[in-house]
Amino acid sequence: MRKAAVGGLMATTGLLALTTAPAGAAPEDVTPDCDEVKCVALTFDDGPGEYTGRLLDMLDAHDARATFYLLGSNVADHPNEVERMVKTGHEVGSHSWRHDDLTTLSGEEIEKDLERTDKAIEDVTGQTPATLRPPYGAVDDTVREAADRPLILWDVDTEDWKNRDPGTILDIADRDSGEGSIVLFHDIHQTTVDAIPAVLDRLTDEGYTFVTVSELMGDDLDQGTAYTDARSQD
Repeated sequence: MRKAAVGGLMATTGLLALTTAPAGAAPEDVTPDCDEVKCVALTFDDGPGEYTGRLLDMLDAHDARATFYLLGSNVADHPNEVERMVKTGHEVGSHSWRHDDLTTLSGEEIEKDLERTDKAIEDVTGQTPATLRPPYGAVDDTVREAADRPLILWDVDTEDWKNRDPGTILDIADRDSGEGSIVLFHDIHQTTVDAIPAVLDRLTDEGYTFVTVSELMGDDLDQGTAYTDARSQD
């Protein structure tokens, strides 16, 4: 797989630190080979929240893996959902403590923020996040150095936080997704969760397999490098 890396400062609307699910806990026991099948990674930011449990039901019913970028400040309020993510083969990771723009913080402040978030996730899952999705996709040299882990962004922004319309969310995900895409959603919005069954059906009909970010990108990611997607080499 070829990874698409991003240099310099990037700020958009809308990290994930990845963890590995326990053996045998995934919706399917065999990890898809994204060099052989058409893979896409659905990712959900800003949770966990009140709609996350219903979203997990939808994903599990479809045998679809996804990746969740969690806010540390939300984890203690929804421990069952976070524990379930890992047990059912999804991935969880860091999206900072409370969604501060990390480029406005010092290196020491970033480190403390991420350590606090890591601990909240580890206390529930037993696993420490390995990668980060910076809030707003905002990255600079200070963030790269202080994060000390790969930075996972996206190449498809459904703008679900803005349009709040399931039909529009579906249309954008369908139109803009390609093989190797990382698609951005926010599971704190009911309209987003309402859109997911149709997204799963539509992309399945187009031949996509739903994988976690680590399954899509592989394990040769560099610390401090920002990645938007993965593309198969012809």
